[in-house]
Amino acid sequence: MASTYLSRTLGTPTLNTKYTFSAWVKRSIPSSAHTLIGGSSSAPDTFIINSNNKLTYYANDGSSASISTTRLLRDTSAFYHLVLAVDTTQATASDRVKMYINGTLQTAFDTSTYPAQNYVNKLNSAVPHRIGQNPTYSSETFDGLMSHIHFIDGTQYQASDFGETDATTGIWKPKTAPSVTYGTNGFFLKFENSGSMGLDSSPNGNDFTVNGTLTQTVDTPSNVFATMNPLDHIKGTFFNGNTVMEAITDPGDAGCRATLGFTKGKWYWEGKINYIKGSGSSANMIGILDSSVTIPTAPNNVPNGYGFNTEGGVVYNGTTAVTSGLTTGSNGNIYGVGYDADNGNLYLWVNGVAENSGNPVATGIDTSVTWIPYFVNHYGSTNSHSWQINFGNGYFVTTAVSSATSDESGLGIFEYTVPSGYYALCTKNINEQEYD
Repeated sequence: MASTYLSRTLGTPTLNTKYTFSAWVKRSIPSSAHTLIGGSSSAPDTFIINSNNKLTYYANDGSSASISTTRLLRDTSAFYHLVLAVDTTQATASDRVKMYINGTLQTAFDTSTYPAQNYVNKLNSAVPHRIGQNPTYSSETFDGLMSHIHFIDGTQYQASDFGETDATTGIWKPKTAPSVTYGTNGFFLKFENSGSMGLDSSPNGNDFTVNGTLTQTVDTPSNVFATMNPLDHIKGTFFNGNTVMEAITDPGDAGCRATLGFTKGKWYWEGKINYIKGSGSSANMIGILDSSVTIPTAPNNVPNGYGFNTEGGVVYNGTTAVTSGLTTGSNGNIYGVGYDADNGNLYLWVNGVAENSGNPVATGIDTSVTWIPYFVNHYGSTNSHSWQINFGNGYFVTTAVSSATSDESGLGIFEYTVPSGYYALCTKNINEQEYD
C-alpha cells in the first residue's frame, strides 16, 4: 500500500467489548512498522507489525495495554494469516486478547499487558478506522499486500473459522466463505472489484474509502507470485510490493534475487528499465543467478550467473561478452526473459522482439542448479537506475500493462506475448512444473 490506506467511520457496534480481525498479509519491507488496522484518530487502538517485525496489539485503555509476540514476521515471499480476537469481558486476562499466526495461537510474548476487564474498545467503536495506516502516525503505513480481510463485530472467533489446513499440501489456506456472523460494524473486503476496491462483500454494505492509489493484484494466498527479495540483496532500495528496485545510494550498484526459483520447467518474466538520472550502463543486468551464490559487493561480478546487460552484452559467470545483434538499452525498454531450465537455455526479448534471431543468448547452463531471477542496477554520480519487474501481476509500478497476455496455463498478466510453453513464476505453476 505504501502511502495508501482504507478509511471508514464505523457506527454504533453490536458489542464494543468483542471483535475479531482476520487478514492475509504479504510484507514488502521488514524492519518497518506496518499498521494493519487502527481505530480512533486520537490515542487509537492498533494491530500492527512493529519495527522489530513482531505482531503487536495496543489498547489505549489507561494502562498502556500492549501485547507483542516473540515470533518474527520477516518473510517477504509468502502470505501470513494474522488474526486478532478480542473479548474484554473475560475474567482471565490472557483470554481477552488472542493473536494467531497461520492458524497457531501465539503464547510466547515479549510484552503482555492486557486491557482492563470490560474495556470499551476503540477498535469497533463509532470512531474513524483505518486499514493499512495508523490513524495518528501516518509513517506507520502498511507496505505490501492484504487479502481476505474480515472484521467481526460482537464475536471473538478463532483462526480456524477463517482458515484451514490443506489435506494435500499441509499448508494453511483461507476459507473463501467462512461461516461467521459479522454484526453491525462487520465487513469482508475481497478486493475483487478493481473499480471499487473498498467494497464490502459482507451483507452489511460497510464500504471503505480508498485513500491513495490501490492496485489489484493476482498475487494471492492461494497462488503466490514471485517478487524481488529485500532479504537477499546488496545495496538496493525497494518499493511497490518489492516489484521495484532502485540504486539510489552511493557507493556502488544494487543487486537482488527474486523470492522464487526453479530447477525444471520453462519460465518467463519482464523487467522495465528506468533511468532515474543519466543514461544507460552495462551495470544494469537482468537474468538468473545460482541460489547458493552469495551476492557480491560488486553485484555484476557473480561467479555463477547469466544475464543481459543494457548495453547489449551477455553476462557469463561475471564476464561480459557482447553478442552481435543484441539491442542496447534505452530508458523504458521492457526486457522479456525466458529460461528453459530443462535444457539450460536463456532467451531474451526486447519490447516483444526476440533477440539473437530467436536463438538463446546463453546456452549450456547447468540444469542441476536451482536458479533464481536476478537483477542489477547501476548507481553513479551522474546516473542511477531502477528495475520495474512484472512477474505476472500485470503492472509496472502502478501502471497496468496495455496488452494483458497470459502464460501457458492462463495465469499472470504480461505486456508482451509469453512464448509457447513458458509460465509465470508463481506457486501454482511451480507445483505443476516442478512436481509433475
